[in-house]
Amino acid sequence: MKRTKVELQHIRESVVKIAVNFCNLSRQILHYANLGTPRADFLSKISLMLLDFSNCDEVEWRVKDGELHYRWESNQSNGGRQFCEKLSPVQRFGKDTIPCLDNDSIKERLCRAVMCRDLEHSPKCISLGGSFWTNTHEEALNYPSTFDSLTPDEVRTLTDGYQSVVYLPFGIDKDNHCLLILKNRQRDFFTKSMIEFYEGLVKTLGAAISDRRAQYNLRERIKELKCLYGINELAQNNPSLDDLLQGIVELMPPAWQYPDIASARLFVDEQVYVSQNFEGGEFSLRAEIRHGEKRKGFVELVYKSEQDDLEATIFLEEERHLIDNIARHISLMLERRQAEQEKHNLEEQLRHADRLAAIGQLGAGVAHELNEPLTAILGFAQLIRKTPDLPAEIDSDVEHIVNSSLHAREIVKKLLIFSRQMPTTMTDVDLTRVVQDGLYFLESRCKKQGIKVIRRLTTGLPMIDADPSQLQQVLVNLIVNANHAMADGGKLTISTYSDSDHVYLDVSDTGVGMSEETIRKVFIPFFTTKDVGQGTGLGLSVVHGIVTSFGGHIDVKSEPGKGSSFIIAFPIPAERCVASQD
Repeated sequence: MKRTKVELQHIRESVVKIAVNFCNLSRQILHYANLGTPRADFLSKISLMLLDFSNCDEVEWRVKDGELHYRWESNQSNGGRQFCEKLSPVQRFGKDTIPCLDNDSIKERLCRAVMCRDLEHSPKCISLGGSFWTNTHEEALNYPSTFDSLTPDEVRTLTDGYQSVVYLPFGIDKDNHCLLILKNRQRDFFTKSMIEFYEGLVKTLGAAISDRRAQYNLRERIKELKCLYGINELAQNNPSLDDLLQGIVELMPPAWQYPDIASARLFVDEQVYVSQNFEGGEFSLRAEIRHGEKRKGFVELVYKSEQDDLEATIFLEEERHLIDNIARHISLMLERRQAEQEKHNLEEQLRHADRLAAIGQLGAGVAHELNEPLTAILGFAQLIRKTPDLPAEIDSDVEHIVNSSLHAREIVKKLLIFSRQMPTTMTDVDLTRVVQDGLYFLESRCKKQGIKVIRRLTTGLPMIDADPSQLQQVLVNLIVNANHAMADGGKLTISTYSDSDHVYLDVSDTGVGMSEETIRKVFIPFFTTKDVGQGTGLGLSVVHGIVTSFGGHIDVKSEPGKGSSFIIAFPIPAERCVASQD
């Protein structure tokens, strides 16, 4: 039948109008894809656009996107998402996979055939672009030979009960593809020209799905980079360690895919830091915080519930890298803080050493100045005591003068040792013999205080290089220190022994003991826990100075209320080590 010019013009105008509408729809789809919204929101929005534009009653998607295979349905009745499921298992064709159920139903067979382009062109139901379409149940009975002998029930299953149905296959990229199914209850709803327009539209949909994924991934990467930048910026402000770690856990939740259900916590050296409204959950991502080989704690991101979303995994691979980077940042920050503290401690030690050097010089000068008057006092006191018929009261006073002068001379001697002004005479020394000689004079003093002395002395020890008089000074100071710790009596154990490299002196008491803080300060000159006037704070610092000058070292073991042990190790000269091994 020949058409009039008016009819042809009307057809051309209708085609142009449809083309313009399809172009506008394509622009809207691409614009929305550019927002990088989550997959479920994108599918819901685009499905509504397609339903409104096409006047169809239902739209169904079959999508392969990376490792994710899923089916999505939306219809006009609820205006949005109606059904979604992840498809597993999937039917495999060679090395490729398609988003179809692995069953032999007529609909799944048709989906596989359309997506794999296995249907030959047919003017009635297969377009040149490979789309399958039908406008009535009766037409569906005339499928190509692949689907011969269909029953009416099978046809209704194939079309989901709709009269007009179109299956539109399209690609997303070289590895991913999709099938869009439009459904309408009316007969003869689709035309050949409409199918051609829809085949152009699905190419835009493929680009939109790929663009949405890229934009979504970009937004996630920006969130992750913003988190790392925030951590670095926070660290540059040099807050306290507690504020720094608390700030880090607050920055973490917004960097993950689902910040509304995310919270974070951080364990470092038995201290815990949590983000606001922290809630535990079974979905968590954790990374260890280490200092060298030592485990310092961990950082953890927790979802309080499973996200009802269409994603391949609840945690992205990039998010696993992010939490590892955060853990490394925290480890580096802790190491930097420790290094800064150690630097501060070293600087303080240097300043303290300068002060001690000045004190040593002052002490040496004062000691030399005091020696002469002290010698005179002792001399005149001894002359007074030789006076015939000296009254007892005066003799007692003179005794006090002598004892006080001897005590003052002992302090002067310690000052000289501390300032390295006393001459040192190194010789071969039998440590056990020195200890025996010293105890001969000190044991009686211990007994007067109710202290029982236990000797565990080993004879035949290797000789060490030392100054005997300074070793005596070490023993005296350690025993005096132990006596002060046992004001109400106790046990004092003196031991000597050796191994292949060292000879040991162990002085242990059952006194009041020391705290960790006191142990750290015990060798600092002029540090003392005694009351004013009862100690100079030089005894143990002198011991430390003498021992280190002989190449030895001191190990202190003590607990409050459980006594103290000072274990001194003197090195055995190398030639004697070899001789003893022979």
